[in-house]
Amino acid sequence: MTDLIPIIVLAPLAAFIINAFFGSRFKNQAIAGWLATLAVVVSFVITAGLFFEMMGRPAEERAIHYTMLDWIHVGRIQVNIAFLIDQLSIVFMLVITGIGSLIHLYSISYMKGDRSFWRFFVYLNLFIVMMLQLVMADNYLWTFVGWEGVGLCSYLLIGFWYEDKKNTDAAKKAFIVNRIGDFGFLVAMGAMLYQFGSLNYLDVLGSGSNIVDGTHHVGMVGGLAAGSSIITIIALMLFLGCTGKSAQIPLYVWLPDAMAGPTPVSALIHAATMVTSGIFLVARSNILFAMSPVALSVVAAVGAMTAIFAAMIGIFQNDIKKVLAYSTVSQLGYMFLALGVGAFTAGVFHVVTHAFFKACLFLGSGAVIHAMHHEQDMQKMGGLKKYLPITFWTFFLATLAIAGIPPFAGFFSKDEILWQAFSRGSVILWLIGAIAALMTAFYMFRAVFLTFYGKPRFDAEHHPPHEVDWKMWLPLVVLAGLAVVGGFLGMPKVFGAGNAFETWLDPVLAKGEQLSLVAGASEGAGLEIALMVVSVVIALCGILLAMRFYKTRNTLARDEASLGAGYQLMHNKFYVDEIYDKAIIQPIFKTSESFLWKIVDVKVIDGIINGLAHIAEIGSGSIRRIQTGIVQNYAVMIVVGLFVLVGYLVMF
Repeated sequence: MTDLIPIIVLAPLAAFIINAFFGSRFKNQAIAGWLATLAVVVSFVITAGLFFEMMGRPAEERAIHYTMLDWIHVGRIQVNIAFLIDQLSIVFMLVITGIGSLIHLYSISYMKGDRSFWRFFVYLNLFIVMMLQLVMADNYLWTFVGWEGVGLCSYLLIGFWYEDKKNTDAAKKAFIVNRIGDFGFLVAMGAMLYQFGSLNYLDVLGSGSNIVDGTHHVGMVGGLAAGSSIITIIALMLFLGCTGKSAQIPLYVWLPDAMAGPTPVSALIHAATMVTSGIFLVARSNILFAMSPVALSVVAAVGAMTAIFAAMIGIFQNDIKKVLAYSTVSQLGYMFLALGVGAFTAGVFHVVTHAFFKACLFLGSGAVIHAMHHEQDMQKMGGLKKYLPITFWTFFLATLAIAGIPPFAGFFSKDEILWQAFSRGSVILWLIGAIAALMTAFYMFRAVFLTFYGKPRFDAEHHPPHEVDWKMWLPLVVLAGLAVVGGFLGMPKVFGAGNAFETWLDPVLAKGEQLSLVAGASEGAGLEIALMVVSVVIALCGILLAMRFYKTRNTLARDEASLGAGYQLMHNKFYVDEIYDKAIIQPIFKTSESFLWKIVDVKVIDGIINGLAHIAEIGSGSIRRIQTGIVQNYAVMIVVGLFVLVGYLVMF
């Protein structure tokens, strides 16, 4: 299977090229969709075959390094177009191609009839190519190319329906905010070149080693000891890039607005794959982060704050996709919380389970929107359970998973994060995570009850909702099934079974987890089980609260508004966008208009240029008087010139 590795990227790339040049000419628009879908299926099949081949090898021989082309060779710096397929990258590749295939299939029906149907699949295929490149690259620079590529695709897909200004504004917002984070990535690469003279993962991270001084582990990377300032700078700058791509405080503001794009975009890019790029980058660089306690603390703190902050906002959102958007931001915070306490495996495991249930939820919301004739306000839904039985049950199962109810997938990954936050971090981190879990269960079941239960709050007689066709419900069923059983891949050791997911990732992540383990970390099966029970009780409390207010009483926005300032604050997203506008955007705009344009540009730059032109005009006006048109004058000037030249030669 090793020889087929390039095809994993080239198959969707070929579909992208074909649809880009010929997609608009297909007589049947579905051809473009099926071509794009089959290309991603090919990538998934090869990736799955490669995964099983790797499973058959000893753990230390599973990593595959595949070089395609020489790219940059300047002095001692060499960067190739090459792939590093190991236990970490193959996990992300399976998620990208597997869920990507399902979402492509779903999109064939969802986007049917759109006049730019072929263009949608062009963008979608390009995204798959860039995302695969990001996780398969063997160096930071090639990863960065994919990193920028998925940012471009995100911009194109969010603004897909560009006739609507709201969509184009959301696309520009996503693009600009991500550029802020990407600046950090660039600085980090510059620091790596300065310190290590290389951007290759094996050169930067492969030199990590453990030294035991008798009391604890001391890390060494490239001859630098743990806590070195250059390591901290690199790690923090990488994390700045992650806060943009993975929507963490303070750069999370683009993700909720990104829901302006078609729902399959939300499922693929903004729930299952692109926003997890930051998780991949930190996990890939786990040794660097483990070497910097400061960076890890920042990651944990930002993750915890994002988890609870986004959960609070999600409680009173009425747009079904906005609820899922803030849920995604919160769950990404969970992942960074795990990474920040050095539980890299737990963070990656939640990436996988989250991809299952959140993609299902987004696609389920798309089915609801499709059935409701593009209505997204849950206040105008209700009673859809009997109209959309398949959508309801898949959405319900995925909601149980995200709420952390056993034995669904989200229970195992979320509980592992909470346990690691308690045992490797602090009680405060665990408490923040637990409160966020309570809110998650509440607002997700609020969405279920407002959407599927109660009396219909729409004209069911004249506009009856309808269940979606098989191309849309089949991905829902598959993803819901994975949301039910996917957690068993990472069964906690406290249950007496080996954690297969942890064992698989050990060769890549174990060293970083060992280096980041602090002295006095909590242990004990009894304590872990007790906290597990507490987390389940917390989730059940959130569900019961939602049931109390939204199933039996059918509470609506007018009732929620009676809560006063607290409701207004959370419903209006803590006015973060307004604060950014007043504190950052408007000052920059006014400075640009009043000073940079009217003074620097008009008076200084234009003044200098126009002044030079005026000087040239005056000078040329004086010189042109020499051109009289009288031949005798020219003859006199020639004679004078000859005398001057001869005199100069005689004298010197």
